[in-house]
Amino acid sequence: MVDMAAPATEHVRNIVLVGQDGAGKTSLAEAMLHVSGRTPRMGTTHDGKSYLDYDQEEIRRRFTIGTSIAPIPYKDFKINLLDTSGHPDFIGDTLASMNAAEMALFVVDAVAGPQVMTTKLWREAEGMRLSRAVFINHIDRENADFDTAMALLHARFGSRLGPVTIPMGVDKDFKGVIDILRMKARYFDQGDANAERVEDIPPEYADAAQAARDKLCDLVAEADDELMMKYLEGDEQLTQEELESLLDKAITQELFIPVFVGSTIIEQGIKAVMDDITTYFPSPRDHGKFSAGGQEVNIDVAGRPAAFVFKTLSDPFVGRLSFLKVFSGILEPGMELVNARTGKKERLGHLYVMMGKETVDVKSAKAGDIIVVPKLSETRTGDTLSQTGEIAIDPLPMPQPQYPVAIEAVNKKDEDKLGSFLARSAENDPTLRIERNDETHQTVVKAMGDAQVETLLARCKEQTGVETKLVPVRIPYRETIRKSAEAQGRHKKQTGGAGQFGDCWLRLEPNPGAGYEFVDAIKGGAIPGGLIPAVDKGVQDAMAEGFLAGYPMVDIKCTVFDGSYHSVDSNEMAFKTAARIGFRAACEKADPILLEPMAAMDVAVTEEYAGPVMGDISTRRGRIIGTDSNDQGETIIMVRVPYAEVINYTKDLRAITRGSGSYSLTLEGYEPAPADVTKKLVEAYQASKNA
Repeated sequence: MVDMAAPATEHVRNIVLVGQDGAGKTSLAEAMLHVSGRTPRMGTTHDGKSYLDYDQEEIRRRFTIGTSIAPIPYKDFKINLLDTSGHPDFIGDTLASMNAAEMALFVVDAVAGPQVMTTKLWREAEGMRLSRAVFINHIDRENADFDTAMALLHARFGSRLGPVTIPMGVDKDFKGVIDILRMKARYFDQGDANAERVEDIPPEYADAAQAARDKLCDLVAEADDELMMKYLEGDEQLTQEELESLLDKAITQELFIPVFVGSTIIEQGIKAVMDDITTYFPSPRDHGKFSAGGQEVNIDVAGRPAAFVFKTLSDPFVGRLSFLKVFSGILEPGMELVNARTGKKERLGHLYVMMGKETVDVKSAKAGDIIVVPKLSETRTGDTLSQTGEIAIDPLPMPQPQYPVAIEAVNKKDEDKLGSFLARSAENDPTLRIERNDETHQTVVKAMGDAQVETLLARCKEQTGVETKLVPVRIPYRETIRKSAEAQGRHKKQTGGAGQFGDCWLRLEPNPGAGYEFVDAIKGGAIPGGLIPAVDKGVQDAMAEGFLAGYPMVDIKCTVFDGSYHSVDSNEMAFKTAARIGFRAACEKADPILLEPMAAMDVAVTEEYAGPVMGDISTRRGRIIGTDSNDQGETIIMVRVPYAEVINYTKDLRAITRGSGSYSLTLEGYEPAPADVTKKLVEAYQASKNA
């Protein structure tokens, strides 16, 4: 890996590659690496020989899981490409990487057009006020159609998109691109990394090129009011000088979104993208968008050293690696910075530039650049490091994971190692939540979906050697009673010498919404006052065990109103046992029922999927409370549904809506479970007891 001196802030370009899986984001990064001379060959994902998708799970699955960085020296610039995942399970890592860039380059397949994840990430980029561009890839594929792809982009994302390159031919006839900015034809000879031919536009493409040029001038002229008036009042075109002087301003202000076209596999159209990145795309100084305490933070190389940690990963060989966006001053090895969250100092032992899995030490990193620092022991994703810890970048809101799974170590001796690994993973990935449920005695991981869970378990085995298994998440059912009932609990045991004797009469009553209540109604000393707490404890123990199916009982008022005792044989243990016996005897007559937890859900879908989603909810015993709409024009379906019916709703909703739907879920109270659910759970409980 070649040494890369710290570039000046204005010569850095931080570009995040985003879009649907399969559109060719990694291929575009690999092509740019090769075309620049950074790598000796074109890396490819399909045969496991990618420079950027180097992780074993990425090689096995053949798609990007976590962001890789491709730092590319090009002309006098350093282009930091952040190659992200287009899979919905790993959207948290993608959003964090978008937050570290000034420009999002969306990669779109020329045949499929903009798909679900492209649309979702486009909205996120708009919310971040991130400048955008589009690369239409695979124009050499069968059925590729540039005009159709542009029409779909305009329909989905508006009229501010305009081509800056157009293809010469499509499908198998594709041979190069026309550069609309420079009005030249560009052909790339894949056999020679430096062999790009730039020629006059062939006559058969002259009209298409002029139409694209006119569209470009229309959009870019809006960046300057005076030129806009001149342009609208007269017939003359913008001059080349005027166009070039306005283009970077128009892109930064989101007045114009450039669209490129090409093929990453045969490396056509790549140099045009790289030339325009360095010439017209915003530098970090042009587009500082971090905020701290609601105040905008500007990129400032003259300020005191400070950086934001946008990604953390654990490397089995190097240890923890922190990916930093420097937003102030200059970082150097050996420097000590304070973590704003912990208040503790962290020493920057080394600074790395990283390409894929390869690292090289560098002597400094200036504001605007992206750097990797190893072994920051107490720093995690989202932290801010500065000289005094006085500044904390506002965290980026992350999607809430809604997909719970229970994980166990196959060998019980490995539970501690598993727990440590999961805790580290949650620190690295803000879309993972780890919970230890004391009621069910399960370790529950909340994730974004199956692929994230499978990757987590594979890495657990790879990094710790711990074999794991998934078990069903135990739903937190409850039990209660619907009638009042009385019963005696009597415990007598004689074993020679002092025995055990306890006798109590209990009255159980429903206590809806008021929890557990214990009443001492003993008169005349039938049970000594010192033994009454033992009755209370025995009842609570019996409630914790449940009566029907082993689930905790709730909302019961218990009154102890009579009983008897023995002056020698009565003690706390005897009365606890008697209370348990009496409670279970009373429960049998009090119409015990099972309660199931209910979920309140807001499901967001496009109009075409609203009907199928409502139908699906009804099959899950759900009730539609109402509907609304959001700013994106989606229908919001408000639902109340048994939690057990939607615990794995993530993958079901994706299947129904082809990945476009989303939802939020909160647990909200309990309702009586139907007879068939109760019967099934009671039978399972009895079977487990018998076993």
